[in-house]
Amino acid sequence: MAQNAEIIETLNDLIVINNDRIEGYEKAYDETNEIETDLRALFKTLADQSRQHVTELNAEVVSLGGEPETGTMTSGKLYRVWMDIRTVFSSDNRRAVLENAEGGEDAAKKAYDEAIKSVEFPADINQLLLRQQNAINSTHDTIRQERDRQRDVSKYPLTT
Repeated sequence: MAQNAEIIETLNDLIVINNDRIEGYEKAYDETNEIETDLRALFKTLADQSRQHVTELNAEVVSLGGEPETGTMTSGKLYRVWMDIRTVFSSDNRRAVLENAEGGEDAAKKAYDEAIKSVEFPADINQLLLRQQNAINSTHDTIRQERDRQRDVSKYPLTT
C-alpha cells in the first residue's frame, strides 16, 4: 500500500502539471487574435492533449484507490501572470506567446522525467507515462520550431 501511495502521489503531480498545461494553452489561445488560426488551432489541440492525459491519469489514480487531483500548481498560476505581463510589454506578441508556451513545456518535460526516474511504476502505467512523455517532447519540439521560425522573421506582427 505504501508503494501505491507513492505512485498515486506522483500521478497526481502529473495531473496537476497537465491541468497547468490546459490553463496555459487556454491562456495562450486567448492571447492570440482570431486571425492567427494556426496558433489558435495548435493551442486548442495541445489543451485537448492535456485533457486526455488527465483523463488517463485520473483512471490510474482511481484504480489504485486514490483520489485524483483537480487543481493547478501555484507556480503555474504565477507562470500565467508572467505570461500576461510579458505579452503586454512585448512588441512581438506571437513570439512571446510561443516562448511562454515553450517554457511551460520545459516544466512539463522536467516533471515527466523526474516522475519516471523516481518511482518504480507497474509496466502498464510506465508505458502510459512514456507515451505521454513522448507526446509532450514532440509538442515542445513543435513549439520551439515555430518560435525559432518567428525569430527568423524580422517583422511578424500579431495581425496582418
